[in-house]
Amino acid sequence: MTTNAAPTTAPIDPGTVPRRLPLPDVLRGVAILGTLATNVWLFATPGAEARFLTDATAISAASVGGAEPVAAVVEGTFRFLANGKFLALLTILFGVGLAIQHRSAVARGRSWPGRYGWRALLLFVEGTLHFVLVFAFDVLMGYAVVALLVAWLLARAERVQRAVLYAAGALHVALMVLLTLALATAPPTASAGPAADARVFTAGSWADQVAFRLDNWLALRAEPIVSFALLVFLFLLGVRLLRAGAFDPDARGRALRRRLLAVGLGVGLPFNAATTLAGPEFFLLDRYVCAPVLALGYLGLVGVLLDRVRRPGPVTAGLTAVGRTALSCYVAQNVLCVLVCYGWGLGLARAWQDASPWWVLGLWAAVGLTLAAGARWCLRRFGQGPLEALQKAALRRLPAG
Repeated sequence: MTTNAAPTTAPIDPGTVPRRLPLPDVLRGVAILGTLATNVWLFATPGAEARFLTDATAISAASVGGAEPVAAVVEGTFRFLANGKFLALLTILFGVGLAIQHRSAVARGRSWPGRYGWRALLLFVEGTLHFVLVFAFDVLMGYAVVALLVAWLLARAERVQRAVLYAAGALHVALMVLLTLALATAPPTASAGPAADARVFTAGSWADQVAFRLDNWLALRAEPIVSFALLVFLFLLGVRLLRAGAFDPDARGRALRRRLLAVGLGVGLPFNAATTLAGPEFFLLDRYVCAPVLALGYLGLVGVLLDRVRRPGPVTAGLTAVGRTALSCYVAQNVLCVLVCYGWGLGLARAWQDASPWWVLGLWAAVGLTLAAGARWCLRRFGQGPLEALQKAALRRLPAG
């Protein structure tokens, strides 16, 4: 789990390393609440996770229908702004966090990856439990595997990291183009009706849902497998952005954030709109190619707005708190939605399906406010989130190697 690889750069004076950059915490909070803005539609749709097996595009704006024009426009816009963007942003920020830990190890003259292997293993275990017990579309398992690879790469030469970055990006785009061509040229098939497994999430027990995830684990784990090269690319992109100073509160950092805003929105927005309007056959390009570009625009936008904040208010404080307790908030938001939407909980996905999209938007807002308030309380009372504390306690009991 550890190597004795020497740091790839000269030791840094600890006094020159900022204790904590504020922007990544705010961005992480935005990304956590943004991933919920995508997943909330799965929770609130009768059939929930089972629907993915018959319609993988169910979370996209292209799947929005309905007779009421205003409701369709609101829901479509909300889904478009969320789908894939915040997942990509969260992935970039995970790479940023990994780079910060590497920089800290270098500053202290410690070997790298050192104990990071244990941290990744714990994350994989947490993700596995989250997948089985709570929600099929967990991101932690994929992050844990990619983090091990990128942690090893950070102990290699800069040119090796750069080569892997470009190779992973090119491989991912080529794969998405090929899969999209296959979908676009495939003969039309009869639309599938509701899956029988949908009843598991509207009327089944919690144990039935656990059994469903275990029975369909490979299909439900398809996203991190298909997008593995993208995860590697975004992790390494986060590393490069941190090293370039994109999160620093100086003139260079502000200039980089303005550039990310201009390029990310200027390029990503029209292309992402085009792939969304093109139909469900372009779902892969929409979510896994165009959305990450737009995510860079979101990063720049939040950064530019934060640069203009002279005195942080409750919104900034809430997002920062969620970002500093990201692991706890990520799991908590899914637990809350399960309790509200699934049949063994309040069952509102079925009972209130005719009130969509309004009640779904309300659910997202209510869960987001609950997370922000809970995260701020945890930080004031304990200084960290419950899962973060559990992870640290476990790391203290593990051997160094």
